[in-house]
Amino acid sequence: MYRRIRELREDRDMTQKEIAQMLGMSQTGYSKYETGENDVPTQILIQLARFYHTSIDYLLDQTDEK
Repeated sequence: MYRRIRELREDRDMTQKEIAQMLGMSQTGYSKYETGENDVPTQILIQLARFYHTSIDYLLDQTDEK
C-alpha cells in the first residue's frame, strides 16, 4: 500500500506537503504513511481514493485495476 500512495502522488507531481495539506495534516505525519511507519486510518484511505479517483482495494494492493 505504501508504495502505491507514493507512486500516485509522484504521478501527479505533488509533494508530500501538498498532499498533507489537502488531508489537513502535517507533512511529517503523511510521510509516515508513505514509509509504513504508521498505518493509514480508514478515513484517510477514503480521502486518498477519492482524490486519486481510484479504489481502496487498489490503494491496499488488493487489485491492479485502478
